[in-house]
Amino acid sequence: MSLKGFHIIFITLATLLCVFVVLWAFVLEDTATLWLKVFGGSCALAAVILPIYGVRFYRKAQNI
Repeated sequence: MSLKGFHIIFITLATLLCVFVVLWAFVLEDTATLWLKVFGGSCALAAVILPIYGVRFYRKAQNI
């Protein structure tokens, strides 16, 4: 597996992990504290930014 392929897989797994953390923080946890909401919010932001970064990397990596 090339480094480009590993990078795409890593970004995909990181995005999925962020989505699961957001679900855990806001849906599955009964006693949500302020810190858990902040953590879930930061993971929600990362779950939006990581796919954008992945697409930009994929387009740039096609030229390499």
